[in-house]
Amino acid sequence: MASFLSILPAVSARPIPSAFRLTRPSFQTQPTLHSKNHRFAVSCSYAEAGVNADSKSNTIDVVADVKSERIVVLGGNGFVGSAICKAAVSRGIEVRATHLCRCMGRSGDVFYVNWDEVLVGATAVVSTLGGFGSDEQMKRINGEANVAAVNAAKEYGIPKFILISVHDYNLPSFLLSSGYFTGKRKAESEVLSKYPNSGIVLRPGFIYGKRRVDGFELPLDLVGEPAERILRAVENFTKPLSSLPASDLLLAPPVSVDDVALAVINGVTDDEFFGVFTIDQIKEAANKVRV
Repeated sequence: MASFLSILPAVSARPIPSAFRLTRPSFQTQPTLHSKNHRFAVSCSYAEAGVNADSKSNTIDVVADVKSERIVVLGGNGFVGSAICKAAVSRGIEVRATHLCRCMGRSGDVFYVNWDEVLVGATAVVSTLGGFGSDEQMKRINGEANVAAVNAAKEYGIPKFILISVHDYNLPSFLLSSGYFTGKRKAESEVLSKYPNSGIVLRPGFIYGKRRVDGFELPLDLVGEPAERILRAVENFTKPLSSLPASDLLLAPPVSVDDVALAVINGVTDDEFFGVFTIDQIKEAANKVRV
């Protein structure tokens, strides 16, 4: 038997990994909190039988870019804001991990908030601030509060701002001059001027979904969802009517709160997604994320 084994050809051992580790490359200075790309080095060394340490068993470094986001949602405990937070979390965005979603309450809080605590490390701010009231109240809530948030975000170097605004209804001028619409348009102008290449303005119409008001759930989707389907099914027939004053109040399709939230997520993750987006474009952006 020994003589039989002695005539077999010698087979050298194949190199096997002796170590595999995930390491961060060393930085001379700490990376900025607003950086979206974090570099990781994967090192793998091979030990080969009978091979010197200076041979081809050197460490192999593989560097990959991992994109992360931290978003701040203003008005995050509201109807639209809470949907945005849920959409972010459902796509693997964990609070205080890869993404940071901080939710502020009433619109008035924006004038007294400590931005040092709110905006640290954020890569995008999403504002859902808005509401109804007297003309002056609506100007302050829909306009001045959002303008203050935009300026704070810009001052702190936040690279992206997303505003939930309102559809451009073809209403008579005396209605469009109300505090609600003038406030929203003022906020839009501030976003687009401060963030010309990354600011996002979403203009939905009636937003439907399950909304809680004073502990009660309003199933707005029971009205909004069938209305959206009907209006989209007959839109080719109703387009000639769109030139009639105030026709948008009846013909502009409602928008699901989930679609608004997903459009926001698309804006957060896609750097080429910026500008003003209509109802149809909000739907398209939502479908991109849904796919």
